[in-house]
Amino acid sequence: EGNPKSMYHINKPEINLEPGASDTDPRVYDAAIEQFAKFQAEGWLVREEKEVYYLYAQTMNEKTQFGFVVCCHSSDYKGGNIKKHELTRKDKEEDRMIHVRIQNANIEPVFFAYPDNEEINSIVARYIAEEPEYDFVAEDGFGHHFWVIDNQADIDRITEIFAGIPAFYVADGHHRTAAAALVGAEKKAQNPNHTGDEEYNFFMT
Repeated sequence: EGNPKSMYHINKPEINLEPGASDTDPRVYDAAIEQFAKFQAEGWLVREEKEVYYLYAQTMNEKTQFGFVVCCHSSDYKGGNIKKHELTRKDKEEDRMIHVRIQNANIEPVFFAYPDNEEINSIVARYIAEEPEYDFVAEDGFGHHFWVIDNQADIDRITEIFAGIPAFYVADGHHRTAAAALVGAEKKAQNPNHTGDEEYNFFMT
């Protein structure tokens, strides 16, 4: 409430309607499109000049957890390289799928874990020794820290390392993961010139 820059306006846009409005009300999806356009028009969401990786950390209860903001390929979900520990409901999948379809964008990141890797850890250590792009404590007391990885050699090496990691594990976001993969499959079926490199093949993790 009172925060026009909250991403909830895009991915939970029922907050922009009257209290008690259904999260599947058609007006919810209209509001999502409107808010996504607004965020770009206001400059709150901007496109990087080149493809980069992000390093993001949260501090809570005196512990800091680090992770990369990257894209995963939807074929890894279908192929079993993304491991699940929960079943998903079709109605919740469809709701998230509608959001991906109407925005033609993957708005909501999912949270994956991966096996520990010393070289990845050393790259993280090098970046967090530098000044973050963003560094603040939110009203709930949680700290948020954010670095941009734009060095091409580091980007290439991170990509190579992750290509050799056998599996990722869904820690949070089973429905969002399923929805992103299913919409990717839909778009693949609709594209007779599909190559596998199109943006719709990827989702944010």
